[in-house]
Amino acid sequence: MKPFLILQLRPEQETADNEFEAILDKGGFERDEVVRIRLDQQSLPDDLRLSDYAGIIVGGGPGCVSDPVGTKDPIEKRIEDEILGLMPEVCERDFPFLGCCYGMGILGHHLSPGFVSKEHFGEPAGGVDCVLTDAGKSDPLLRGVPGDFRALVGHKEAVQALPNGAVHLVKSEPAPFQMLRFGQNVYATQFHPEADAHGFEVRINIYKHKGYFPPETANDLIEEIRREDVRFPEVILRNFKAIYAG
Repeated sequence: MKPFLILQLRPEQETADNEFEAILDKGGFERDEVVRIRLDQQSLPDDLRLSDYAGIIVGGGPGCVSDPVGTKDPIEKRIEDEILGLMPEVCERDFPFLGCCYGMGILGHHLSPGFVSKEHFGEPAGGVDCVLTDAGKSDPLLRGVPGDFRALVGHKEAVQALPNGAVHLVKSEPAPFQMLRFGQNVYATQFHPEADAHGFEVRINIYKHKGYFPPETANDLIEEIRREDVRFPEVILRNFKAIYAG
């Protein structure tokens, strides 16, 4: 079996490791079934070939594709450029791709530059009600996910309109574009399919001064998230592995 390529963007060791372990656990991956690259520490190999992998999973991160170029940290800018540099081939080949949170911004920006911004639809860290669209109800990656479910979110920017050529799969009232598909195999979620209460507690403590929520509310937010039932988003990761592992 070809390995899955997991690309991570988080520069903090604790959050990066926690996210990686969560993807393995929730997706049902063994360590020898994945190749992990932390893009804050290394660039994509010059000889990277998509055909060497079963699929790509992109994790979340604190960067925003809609931020002015001059405000981006140099490492953040390099990470963004490298992932965006993959998208033409990913979309042209319809290569299996699952972008989580930050991946929604990447896919949306690639398909329709300017469609991702902080104008509307940002969501503070916490749980949200998600609903499958008619297209979502028949999509294989959402097999086993009920028509409505809870998911964990936290993002400053969002897709403002359906990108060119994309199919709308999941919606919510605060952020209408919670999951999209391009072609048959390129996916992105605004929510975090790998996240659980423990993982979000780690992120809340790391990012509480990053503008996602008032820092003085961190402890109350952790308690709220501990009460969330977010068992269904992880089904997407398991389905991704099951569909593309062969």
